[in-house]
Amino acid sequence: MRIPEAPGHGIEFGERELSSAALPPVGEVRIAVVGLGYVGLPLAMAFGSKYETVGFDIDSKRVAALGEGIDKTLEVDSEELAQAERLRFTDRSSELEAVNVFVVTVPTPIDTHKNPDLGALQAASRTVGEALTSGCVVVYESTVFPGATEEVCVPILESESGLKMNRDFYVGYSPERINPGDRAHRLPDIVKVTSGSTPSAADFVDDLYGSIIRAGTHKASSIRVDEAAKVIENTQRDLNIALINELALIFDKLNLDTAEVLEAAGTKWNFLNFKPGLVGGHCIGVDPYYLTFKAQEVGHLPEVILAGRRINDAMGSKIATRLVRMMIKAGINIVGSRVLVLGLAFKENCPDLRNSRVIDVIEGLQDFDVQVDVYDPWVDPVAAKAVCGVDVVTDLAEGIYDAGVLAVAHDEFVNMGVHGIKRCMKSTHVVFDVKSVLPADAVEGRL
Repeated sequence: MRIPEAPGHGIEFGERELSSAALPPVGEVRIAVVGLGYVGLPLAMAFGSKYETVGFDIDSKRVAALGEGIDKTLEVDSEELAQAERLRFTDRSSELEAVNVFVVTVPTPIDTHKNPDLGALQAASRTVGEALTSGCVVVYESTVFPGATEEVCVPILESESGLKMNRDFYVGYSPERINPGDRAHRLPDIVKVTSGSTPSAADFVDDLYGSIIRAGTHKASSIRVDEAAKVIENTQRDLNIALINELALIFDKLNLDTAEVLEAAGTKWNFLNFKPGLVGGHCIGVDPYYLTFKAQEVGHLPEVILAGRRINDAMGSKIATRLVRMMIKAGINIVGSRVLVLGLAFKENCPDLRNSRVIDVIEGLQDFDVQVDVYDPWVDPVAAKAVCGVDVVTDLAEGIYDAGVLAVAHDEFVNMGVHGIKRCMKSTHVVFDVKSVLPADAVEGRL
């Protein structure tokens, strides 16, 4: 980590020069990670391996569970938690007063109108602002639209603390790149993009992350560049998946198997390997709306991005309609029929329910007066009810369902195979494989 500039050199701030506070020396870094979810906990663990670190969360139950070595997100196991000797967890904001580096990792979802919901980010900024003192650095990791850190968060920090950015404290941005449930790509092995509100702050943030990230860092020229880079990462993936989803809808009408077509096209070296499916989660299904919000604010209608979002958001209802059509062709009475949906989490081998689009399939089937049972061994039933309003079944019965939907490719379901899934079905039935992980000739339909 570079030694910060000596105080008194000053920086330009508006039309006058202000004396700037010194950045924290290497040996005096005391870090608080604000928000202990899928992003915050692994980060707190990494920082806690080198620095005195406080993991702060307003959820007292979450803090208590972590203190007992239990992580409900399953991103960190109990043995790893026990080894974090320089990390402590708290729900008391008073324990943030001795900190000089704050890292904010709270969620940034969208509201019912698909606009950015910055409530948690603003609340976290108020909490940090109350604890802010001269020389502190505040780094944001939450995904936002370009400009949000300086336009939304900094005014709150200044108002709560009575301090001024780049005179009394500094701000950085280093967007999260956590992939929930992914054991191959962990925090230290993913390149971290960094930035700061001054050149010295940018160096400080880059060196701080460089001390825990094996894969290295990339220092952007500004916070806005960093914010934009993050939001387009998932926008690009969203658009690619939207294209494949639209192709799957076309191929269905042409009586072509999408997976077979993609396999053939994939023999070319530069064909991109994307699959059709439900696009949920806290990133790909959310981040594009942050960019489109800002685009429209500055007078540009982002037609391509919004078109991709419309396609992906509609896939759940289209899958439900396609399944019902298949059931009718099989001679199954739709009203009062029973359908088993396998999987509720937004992705495989992960308990994360945030923005799961499986709920669209469920609601689409219920619109046809179908009785839907949902089974997901990865999901906590209490969380399923609270987050999705769904009562999950905890055991699979045999021979009672008219149709089955493999919605999430958990290893448990893949290992069950077609025969295991069809044991739950009646003699006349339909099985639809959303993820195309089962043999094509063994199921009645798939994307």
